[in-house]
Amino acid sequence: MACLAEPFTVGDLTVPNRIVMAPMTRMKSPGGVPGPDVAEYYARRAAHQVGLIVTEGTYIDRAAAAAFDGVPHFHGEAALAGWARVVARVHAAGGRIIPQLWHTGVQRPGAEASAEGPSGIGLDGGPLGLAMSQRDIDDTVAGFARGAADAERLGFDGVELHGAHGYLIDDFLWSGTNRRTDGYGGHPASRARFAAEIVRAVRAAVSPGFPVFFRLSQWKVNHYEARIAQSPQELEQLLTPLSEAGVDAFHASTRRYWQPEFEGSALNLAGWTRRLTGKPAVTVGSVGLDRQYGEGEFAQGFTRAAGMTGIEDLVERLERDEFDLVAVGRPLLANPDWARRALGGELAGAVPYDPSVLKSLE
Repeated sequence: MACLAEPFTVGDLTVPNRIVMAPMTRMKSPGGVPGPDVAEYYARRAAHQVGLIVTEGTYIDRAAAAAFDGVPHFHGEAALAGWARVVARVHAAGGRIIPQLWHTGVQRPGAEASAEGPSGIGLDGGPLGLAMSQRDIDDTVAGFARGAADAERLGFDGVELHGAHGYLIDDFLWSGTNRRTDGYGGHPASRARFAAEIVRAVRAAVSPGFPVFFRLSQWKVNHYEARIAQSPQELEQLLTPLSEAGVDAFHASTRRYWQPEFEGSALNLAGWTRRLTGKPAVTVGSVGLDRQYGEGEFAQGFTRAAGMTGIEDLVERLERDEFDLVAVGRPLLANPDWARRALGGELAGAVPYDPSVLKSLE
């Protein structure tokens, strides 16, 4: 497992090992304010040698961004003060942490909730909410930039933009939800324009060495077969504008990290992203588990429904430089010390989960 323990640098951030805590929505922040329990939750993982923590998605300063109660905000005095405490606790535990900035786009519960997206249609193609005007787009871009600037001011080690899973940025990237006929729709490079504008604004709002991560995916929530790119060429057309705008590292979300992304190559989505952009890539997708996200009673990702497995294949891919960092989600809910065990070579076989921890998603 020696390669897992190697440090890695992106921008001004150097992480002590290749293990990343994946962002996982918890809804444990009443009123959008992360409390001491949130700080302890992340600090516990940092203390057990997670190299980099990506927080749960946190809402930017835009009314339509918020869709679910209990999700933390990344604006307002109280919420930002809560995040400052989180950063302090994680750093005191020896960790590094970046927030994931989020706008839910067309994914909002209940007919009474107003959604906004590129074309006023939902993930299933039906009418939903409003097509964003240029003013809406500009205000949203500015909201992401303010969030990134606040992240640096609060002492975070970087920032991640949530451009995956059918949320707003991804709604523009995917032709299924982006039916626009202006400069934000049509050709893959045009569908990437909104994301590139956000990246460019974020890049301008933070220091040159402050790393900007971008999370992408093919699949959407409850639409697992969706694809933003049908070929490496189309993926390159989508990613090149983002890379040129200033993304420092891409976080490629898949349901199974071992699954080839395109025919004719064993590379997964992170591997293709790294090859096409030349930028560092983070892989994620059922790492250390024997059942993938979205399978049967495991559809909502509860670790109790899956067994833990070894990570030998993952390490071999890392050694071949298919990707640079490895994000782990559900096993870190069940076992806060998963990273320490992995780095110590203890994950050659099954690892039981801790049910007392799972009860509170700690």
